[in-house]
Amino acid sequence: MRFEDIEIILLSTAVLFTVVTGFIIYFVILYRNKQIKHKQEQQQLQASFRQELLKAKIEMQEQTLTHVSREIHDNITQVLSFVKLDLAMINTIDEAQKLVKINESRELVAQAISDLRDLSKSLSFEHITRIGLVKTIEIEVARLNKSGIVKAELAVTGEVIPLGEQRELVLFRIFQESVNNMLKYASAKHFSIGLRYYPELFNLTLDDDGDGFVPDQENKGDGSGLKNMENRASLIGAIFKIDSQPGKGCNIKITLNPLEQRLYTDEELPNSFG
Repeated sequence: MRFEDIEIILLSTAVLFTVVTGFIIYFVILYRNKQIKHKQEQQQLQASFRQELLKAKIEMQEQTLTHVSREIHDNITQVLSFVKLDLAMINTIDEAQKLVKINESRELVAQAISDLRDLSKSLSFEHITRIGLVKTIEIEVARLNKSGIVKAELAVTGEVIPLGEQRELVLFRIFQESVNNMLKYASAKHFSIGLRYYPELFNLTLDDDGDGFVPDQENKGDGSGLKNMENRASLIGAIFKIDSQPGKGCNIKITLNPLEQRLYTDEELPNSFG
């Protein structure tokens, strides 16, 4: 083999080695950049998730305080006023009537204590995580029916399984937002809530027979209302769908796969409700 041939082979080998090394370096840099970008996106998503959870917590607190204020004004104050009237009559009635009034007052005070105990529990988020999504919504349905504004019904199908504390809190907040929208704008007479548990699927459905609307037009607003619900659903890995037409009520459906790997596991979820 001539020297020139050896020189060409060595030069070609060196060029090939340089090209391969360059490609390797390029792909390593590209891979690292993708990793950095992915990490930054995850951090942004986690920050967004924390903000949404904190916002939902504040909104739930505000709604709870509004409910407590209304209950104290409409129920407990009225009960205690009856007790005050009964006690004011004690010195003007005979012994038999006194006994009746005292027993009546005792029962009214016991009722007020029970109502206050229930209200104190509702001020804590721990009761939501302790009793679970189904029981919490059952309590809200009872409150709606007690108000007389709308007839609410809850249907639970399948074997109830925990969906994770943070996810259930977000789902409950979406439920609250739906109730608020219905009461403010829909003029509905009936409201149906469905909780459907399947082995690999969970559905939350919210139906009312109110005025209805055009969803696309509602979503063009300032990001509140329906957009909030949709954003929060996506943050827990759920699919949000809405079906509504003017005069035909509104149907909201949220679908979640409890077994599917999501953006965060429960351990990774920020403990903003803690």
